[in-house]
Amino acid sequence: MPYADLRSDTVTKPSKAMLEAMMNARVGDDVFSEDESVNELQKKCAELTGKEAALFVTSGVMGNQLAIKCHTNPGDEVIVESESHVLNYETAAPSVISGVQLLPVRGNSGILISQDIKKYVRSKEYYFPVTKLICLENTHNRAGGVILPLDVIREVSVFAKENALRTHLDGARIFNAYAETKISVKEYSDHFDSVSFCFSKGLGCPVGSVLCGDYRFIEMARKWRKILGGGMRQVGFLAAAAIYALNNNVERLKEDNDKAKYYGNEISKISGIEIDLKSLQTNIVIFSSSKYSKEEFMNKLKDKGVLISSGSYDNMRAVFHLDVTGSDVEKAIETIKSI
Repeated sequence: MPYADLRSDTVTKPSKAMLEAMMNARVGDDVFSEDESVNELQKKCAELTGKEAALFVTSGVMGNQLAIKCHTNPGDEVIVESESHVLNYETAAPSVISGVQLLPVRGNSGILISQDIKKYVRSKEYYFPVTKLICLENTHNRAGGVILPLDVIREVSVFAKENALRTHLDGARIFNAYAETKISVKEYSDHFDSVSFCFSKGLGCPVGSVLCGDYRFIEMARKWRKILGGGMRQVGFLAAAAIYALNNNVERLKEDNDKAKYYGNEISKISGIEIDLKSLQTNIVIFSSSKYSKEEFMNKLKDKGVLISSGSYDNMRAVFHLDVTGSDVEKAIETIKSI
């Protein structure tokens, strides 16, 4: 049975044109900084984000964890939104790799404002951990692809600078935010000390993410990438896919956002489906069923040829990407109606 696969935008396959770009890559040993494709990609990403340098890494988790490691010391505390990826989906890596404590603060639909953060910055008593870093996520996965407003980001950035705090943006799907708002990745990134984003999600690459920051930060991240086993040698074949994606797959992300909004609005009309329409902003749809458990509902969909993934708590998640066709969207809607 052919499946409409809405589990994640990580399930995309490289297109024929992307594969051709990969096969024609100019490669060398990246540990010696001799891979031309990697060097080109890192330069391109630094320019896109307005940062001094960039580092190609295996995954979004590696990018986030390198950022935390390079911004903190063991025993420090990192403020994160309570539903953030770095807290919920990165296997307690900050405590393992960096020896830091994450302090979750509940935002509004994934959005943390400076007034929320201010209450949780530790005072200077010796028995408190030192608040060192604020991590934000844009778009916010568990909130349903919600876009962080630029004015909120600015206020958090100003607050952080006034209080000598570092800031990191988990921008795994930042290009989905750009596709919707036309606010450039550079404008979002300007307000953070570091930013990471993924190539292996909506941009359609098989592997890879990037971490961007100033020269000193990236050199430290390069050292820790090596320690974590991230010296990838002739990795230009993958960097070439990322270059192709940045040149060809960014503007089309609006199609994914639009398909998600159409799907979300249509299933909201179905009895027994519960969904917050305000969260329909990019390519992720979070919803639940009042009639079936999450497991029952997902199994019923799978039996009829539609794959979705588990969201937070009782929620389910459908994610739209370049391999989801219009007929897949209609099939997914009609299948929910039949259930």
